[in-house]
Amino acid sequence: MLSESEKKLLDAIVSARRERRPLTPLAESLGVDLAGAYRVQAAAFAGQELIGYKLGLVSPAKQRQMGLSSPIYGRVTRGMLREGTVSLGEFVQPRIEPELAVVLRDPVAPDASPGAVILAVGAVFLGIDLLDSVWEGYRFSAPDVVADNASGGAFFLGDRALPWPTEGELTLALDGKLVAAGPIAALEPIAEHIAWLAHAVGGLEPGQVIYLGSPSAAVPAKPGLLELRGPCGAVLLARLEA
Repeated sequence: MLSESEKKLLDAIVSARRERRPLTPLAESLGVDLAGAYRVQAAAFAGQELIGYKLGLVSPAKQRQMGLSSPIYGRVTRGMLREGTVSLGEFVQPRIEPELAVVLRDPVAPDASPGAVILAVGAVFLGIDLLDSVWEGYRFSAPDVVADNASGGAFFLGDRALPWPTEGELTLALDGKLVAAGPIAALEPIAEHIAWLAHAVGGLEPGQVIYLGSPSAAVPAKPGLLELRGPCGAVLLARLEA
């Protein structure tokens, strides 16, 4: 059950996405805390098919910047997973970042250890997070970004399984020009982050996909061909249209 303040925050986010217009942050003025923001997030996706989650703020530096001591998470629904071509006109303020994503082979209990997480992962794939935030200029508090699904807009997933655990670098190019890059090591400790997520959401299920965050800063999305390269020669292509 949402409080009146949480309902107001949800309504504002839903309207902003429908009208594709950015907002100034609202959570603080409405008195919505982090727990309330997760309730807003859950209510926004009620009735939709959940296929996984995205992790955000995985680095301690980003967490400190937001006044947190843990990552945050957003939901990934069936409709958010895209293939081939996506129109940027669907989004408010689209940005892109290179990621990895794991697909679970086994369930992960809420009290699972990082060791159990490693055994539960079926495969790891290249991923692209097409971020989208309703908060103007991506300036927000932790409750604001959590209520807005951790800026999750749409996602691409590679079709080539990589070794797990994996290492190396992710490089993202737009029309042949490098726009983002970073070492996979920057996402560590991956197993601990997934264990934290399992605890936060009450457990994870086989087949769910978990986007692990990005080793680089997000960049504005523009029309063109995206080309994400990672370990073992893996490549993920996606086209963005105006």
